[in-house]
Amino acid sequence: MVQQIPVETLHLFPVLDKMLIDLLRSLSPGDWNESTVARLWTVKDIAAHLLDGNVRAIAASWGYEPPPPNIEINSYRDLVNYLNSLNATWVDAMKRVSPHLLIDQLESTGKQYIEYLHSLDPFASAKYSVAWAGEETSLNWFHIAREYTEKWHHQQQIRDAVGADGLLTNELFYPCADTFMYALPHNYRNIEAPEGFTIAITIDTIAGGIWYLKKTPANWELTKINQTPFALSIVLDADTAWRMFTKAITPSEAQSHSIVKGDERLAEAFFSTIAVMA
Repeated sequence: MVQQIPVETLHLFPVLDKMLIDLLRSLSPGDWNESTVARLWTVKDIAAHLLDGNVRAIAASWGYEPPPPNIEINSYRDLVNYLNSLNATWVDAMKRVSPHLLIDQLESTGKQYIEYLHSLDPFASAKYSVAWAGEETSLNWFHIAREYTEKWHHQQQIRDAVGADGLLTNELFYPCADTFMYALPHNYRNIEAPEGFTIAITIDTIAGGIWYLKKTPANWELTKINQTPFALSIVLDADTAWRMFTKAITPSEAQSHSIVKGDERLAEAFFSTIAVMA
């Protein structure tokens, strides 16, 4: 029996990659210096960060092991700080590279990056776990889906900054949102509620869908099928959702753009959910 991949994203990488290259080729010189919701990063900085993701993956495909961290990593926050430092070092160095050269490098490495993802057994253990979902070990399909959310949301940040049409289509956004939702059980792990308490989460646009988070005796479980009444309903649009999950807006801003019906106390954990390493 063939196992079904819970979130299919691999086929979308070439689509996203072509859209990125076409977008970057269309930018004016001034566009590259536009500020983004990533705060410290400009459009060019984000493009450089996307190249870093390609290069790291290609190096891994060749069996290259980077030097170990020069600091002790004993917590999630230590890991985030370490990754932020790595990212900042790369982005700073890439300020020497022209936009045209950056585009060429993204185009050439993008193909190799996608080939590497195709080489992975989706149900084997991934080299890196999806830490924001609370996992110490992840399967490759989830690692690939996490990589898709990285490629998606960073390109969306660029599009947002330059006023280009976004990626908020059902084909491209729904798999991203579907992956983001896997952060919810971990984010709710310390939230008490009666067994069977169910939260319905709706992204109320053509690009969205509906998910349910249900309290079980042991933990919280995410599902798309629910046959019992739900006690809390949260409705938000796709633009609010991607910004919330990637820390582009505050929890209070996300909640102010959403409709909450039910126990607002139990909604607070939803609006503080982040599905990136931040």
